[in-house]
Amino acid sequence: MIRRKATSDRCASLIRLLLAGTFLFAWMSASTDAAEINIGYLRRAEPKSTLSLIEVPAANDGVAGARLAIDDNNTTGRFLDQQFSLEDIRLEGGADAVAATMALAERGVSLVIVDLPADALLKAADAGAARKLLFFNVGAIDDRLREEDCRANVIHTAPTRSMLADALAQYLVWKQWRRWLLVVGSHAEDKLYGDALRRSVKRFGARIVQEKVFEDTGGARRTDSGVVQIQRQLPVFTQGAPAYDVLVAADESEVFAAYLPYRTWDPRPVAGSAGLVPTSWDGAHDQWGAVQLQDRFMRKFSRRMTARDMQAWTAARMIGESASRTRSADPKAMLDFLTGPDFALAAFKGQRLTLRDWNLQLRQPILLSDGRTIVSVSPQEGFLHQVSELDTLGIDRPESRCRLK
Repeated sequence: MIRRKATSDRCASLIRLLLAGTFLFAWMSASTDAAEINIGYLRRAEPKSTLSLIEVPAANDGVAGARLAIDDNNTTGRFLDQQFSLEDIRLEGGADAVAATMALAERGVSLVIVDLPADALLKAADAGAARKLLFFNVGAIDDRLREEDCRANVIHTAPTRSMLADALAQYLVWKQWRRWLLVVGSHAEDKLYGDALRRSVKRFGARIVQEKVFEDTGGARRTDSGVVQIQRQLPVFTQGAPAYDVLVAADESEVFAAYLPYRTWDPRPVAGSAGLVPTSWDGAHDQWGAVQLQDRFMRKFSRRMTARDMQAWTAARMIGESASRTRSADPKAMLDFLTGPDFALAAFKGQRLTLRDWNLQLRQPILLSDGRTIVSVSPQEGFLHQVSELDTLGIDRPESRCRLK
């Protein structure tokens, strides 16, 4: 009996070993023959200039987030015979985005993550339309890209200025800080952010008690005497304003907003481009499992994850999710899935993210950060919507001027 049992155990072990070997061989064969899904990443080579030395973007800002998502995609892809890769294209100086797009198309790349200014993005999208390329905008926050200049082959994971402004306005109104001193920079993008903030004021019942323009006169941003000059100039610049609850700054050009906290004439909080800042992501975010993502990113890249990293991670994960669900790398099939009712992406922000089918903007909560912690997350409690509370942020369907083409 004992001998027969031992023989039986050896046979069972041999069978398990053979089955494991068969499974491993099949898995390796499948991995060898896996469908390759190549993703292009178009971005500017020059980092954005910042006032703060600790906020100068890393050379891999954005693309690092996409690479982390590629790892996530390939974890699932191994079981679905799909292999994802990323090709990073840095456009130096005045390099042509159209030429870079066509070069990707010639190499068979039909999915492109784009971190370019609005005009360059539109040229690339129009050039790629004939080749059936699908683009994911991870950098440009211009509302016009989702409105009068919207394109049917461009999905937007970057939030719009109006979404950021609405997220900030909801919190300030919730706090009963309804009286704003609005300071707008003199550059074109500053004025666009100012327009978005004015729209939010009207939408949520705040009031601008005074508006001032901060003129960029040029000169060095950092000098040995800079602290002394700023300490003298900014209180005078903000002196004499009517009674206000909060100073809201629109300074996307990084000229003055970072100097405002603790230097205003009246002791008031600062929000907008400095102080309390609306953003899609922040290195301090630690809720809803975000620590797990933050830790993985830190281990891989030895720095904190930025908003642009997260927007690129989201784009690459949308590609991975749609590829796995459709079992296809066809851009048309992916777009149909992403705009359909079955798509939802978990992105460590407390709600599943979905796509607005009328302008291809990703619905998402907006974090409000003071640079060290997350102060709040919008949409705020009490701001209701008949479809999704996330649609209280930005331009809603009835307001939209987008006609996808």
